Formats: sequence, structure tokens, C-alpha cells
Amino acid sequence: MFDKNSVLSVSGEFGVVNQIAFQGRSFAGKSILNYGILDHNDVVYTKSPLKSNPYGIIKTNLGKAGVVSTLYAVYAPLKTVYSPILGYYFNLDTRVNNYLRPLVNKGAKNDMKVRDEAVLEGKVCIPDSIETQKRICNLFSLIDNLIAANEQVPKLVIKIVKNSLVNLLLFN
Repeated sequence: MFDKNSVLSVSGEFGVVNQIAFQGRSFAGKSILNYGILDHNDVVYTKSPLKSNPYGIIKTNLGKAGVVSTLYAVYAPLKTVYSPILGYYFNLDTRVNNYLRPLVNKGAKNDMKVRDEAVLEGKVCIPDSIETQKRICNLFSLIDNLIAANEQVPKLVIKIVKNSLVNLLLFN
């Protein structure tokens, strides 16, 4: 069903991406047999530290299903959660860092010491109603489309407005 063409990676800026489409090649080993399946709307955590995300990143797979290395932890969303809202929630560096900081221990070699289950122990503040979650995501999607259509608008201004809306709408 899945092969090396289906290998996904997680990018801090672009979210879940196909490795070949994004990086020009697959970095998978000879076999992807042990790789995890990342379905559409699943949530994924990568322990790989980034400059702005020293504890790793959390993203939602809004694209096609694929497979990810065993270095990634994959979570299916609860039925009460519209998973794209988690993508918006964790898109802010400060929010994902504040969420992961108490859950992750950094090892001596700057590696992450965290059980996959431990990533679920933090608290996320989103509206209870899945309909409200969908409306918020639709609003953010509209904003994203407006940004794409108006590339001449300074990106910093857009980021400030979008981050302010995320904070306002997610009550945090």
C-alpha cells in the first residue's frame, strides 16, 4: 500500500510534507516496514529540535496519508476534536514550546527523552464544540488564502495579526 514515495516528513514552516516532493528524495532506509502510518488529520510529534522549537514540533497531517519514520509519534484525534485546530494551536512557537517544555527532558547530547504517551499529558485549551472548532479553522483558512493571494502584504504584519487571532479565539 505505501512505499518510499509515500514517506512523509514534518517541517516547522510547512507542516507535514512528502519527502520526495519537499526535499527531492526519500531519506528512508531499505525498508519502511516498521514505519508508522500517518493518516489524513492525524497529529504527529517529532522530537527533532529546531532553532525556534528546541523540544520538537507538533503538526496535523492535512494532506494525503503516508508513512513516517519511527522517530515520529503519531496520534489519532479524539472524536471531540477537529484535528486541524490542533495544527493552528501548535503553530505558534511559544505555545508548542510552553506545552512541551514540562513534558520533555533533554539528554546530555541534546536528544529528547520523552515517551510518546507523555506528549499527550499536557493541557490544550480549545472550544468544546466541534462546530466552533470548525468555524475557527475556516476563519484561519480564509486568512491563509488571503495571505497567499496578497503576497505583497508584509509577512510580519500578517503573522502578528494571525497570532493575535489564534490567541483571541483559542482563549489563551
